[in-house]
Amino acid sequence: MLFGSLDAGASVFSASGAKIAFDRFERDGPVALVSAGGGLRLEGGAGAPILVRTTTLGAALGGYQFIREWGAVTVFAGPEASWEMLAGTGGQGALPVRMGLRLHGEVWARPSQDTLTTATVILGSARGDAYARLSWGYALFGAYLGPEFALYGDRTDYRKWSVGLHATDYAFGGYRFRLSVGCQIETPRDRLGPTLSFAIWSAL
Repeated sequence: MLFGSLDAGASVFSASGAKIAFDRFERDGPVALVSAGGGLRLEGGAGAPILVRTTTLGAALGGYQFIREWGAVTVFAGPEASWEMLAGTGGQGALPVRMGLRLHGEVWARPSQDTLTTATVILGSARGDAYARLSWGYALFGAYLGPEFALYGDRTDYRKWSVGLHATDYAFGGYRFRLSVGCQIETPRDRLGPTLSFAIWSAL
């Protein structure tokens, strides 16, 4: 399965990659996840210099998926690498490449025939970051529609919380889509603003 995603707000991050099942996706078995992405965000303000942090991140994970009648649970672990650059009025500088371990867990559950609950947790040591997202949806207009909550933080004391509405698993022309819109708060800049995320995936 190939996938791509975009998260856009005061900060922007996009990623793409592939998820591989060594048997079949509808059965228990080993899986692999390979991804690469990049983004940028503003830092500073409130009297401190404003900097632009550019990040490139890649990972190659192995794992296992557990398929049940109510849904699927997948766990991954593997190496990741991160490279960052800071730029501001005083110039720019590249930070050393960091290697680390990433842990990734996902749950896609259908509590009833017309509902979908998803949960994602990602922990990475290369950037000292953590990400979590929880959503619930009801089947309407060809997708699951409902609320979504997400949070992110890393070792630079950057934090981001978001809440919004999502439409997940809409099928069109052999592709499936996910769209969410809402608002987010970023600290330490304490900025409230809109956010949008988009994902597309397709089975090979």
